[in-house]
Amino acid sequence: MPEPQAYAALAHSLVAASASDELGSAARRLNFYDPSMRSLLLKTVRKVKGRDSDDWSVTLPEIDRRWADMETWRVLKRAAQSPTADYLLAALDHRVDSTGAVVEMPREESIYLQAFLRTIGISASVTLICLLLAYPVSWLLANLPTEKSKRLMLLVIIPFWTSLLVRTTAWYVLLQPNGVVNSLLSGLGLVSQPLQLMFNRTGVLIGMTHIMLPFMILAIYSVMKGISPVYLRAAQSLGAKPLTAFVRTYIPQTLAGVGAGCFLVFVLSLGYYITPALLGGAGDEMISQLISVQTNQQLNWGLAGALSTYLVIFTGFFYFVFNRLVGIDRLRFG
Repeated sequence: MPEPQAYAALAHSLVAASASDELGSAARRLNFYDPSMRSLLLKTVRKVKGRDSDDWSVTLPEIDRRWADMETWRVLKRAAQSPTADYLLAALDHRVDSTGAVVEMPREESIYLQAFLRTIGISASVTLICLLLAYPVSWLLANLPTEKSKRLMLLVIIPFWTSLLVRTTAWYVLLQPNGVVNSLLSGLGLVSQPLQLMFNRTGVLIGMTHIMLPFMILAIYSVMKGISPVYLRAAQSLGAKPLTAFVRTYIPQTLAGVGAGCFLVFVLSLGYYITPALLGGAGDEMISQLISVQTNQQLNWGLAGALSTYLVIFTGFFYFVFNRLVGIDRLRFG
């Protein structure tokens, strides 16, 4: 335990911090380690103000017995250190215990690792769906006559002229139980009762796919437009069937565009916020939503910065993976 002089210094420092409006910041910092520290500091300040003592090592424990607990002083010592890795650990559901060892947080308090995995899973799903939808559309745009291709390309570009919030809100209207989609399915006799298309993963995937699809189409189309049809005709003239020629001759030439589109859609999806917030449920929170909560509601910029740091690291890692697989840094848009 500390010497009596430390108790006296603490009592005077608490009063001075309260007078200079710095006590709240100190209490928030200490609450990161122990949620009861804020109430302890405020209670102690109320009792200490205007009071004198010959031995604060006796007076403070009389005010609250936690001042006689060594763990309280350990918390003060840890909070006085700077910089620390506490927020970086908390962003991965770990913390430093009273002995200084790094341990996992209890299961009921572990939310960030699951959010990272959920974010990666949703982003990968949206990327795959966009690829399956965009590839045939891009091929059609690249092989149609110029005038028809321009008209169809206009339909791809038009969504960029509409606000992201408006597009997401439109799906909010379309997907509700009594919305257009369920009414159409019921009118066709395909369903007997409305499908649950909102506040779940289905709504998130539909909304994000609609918004991300143009990025995938443009990336793949830019590469397909530069591929000469001579290659397919040459492969078929040498005896390859149309499907074989397409798979072995055409698709390999489009991998740069596929890689660029997948990387672009995946990275944009990693940091997505509006669509999951409006169309998703409690189990569909992405890491961007948790960052927003820390900055706007909890005002915990340290933890928000740690989460953002890992998000940037993940983005760099996936760029390296995509680049190794398809060489997207060599892509030339034509």
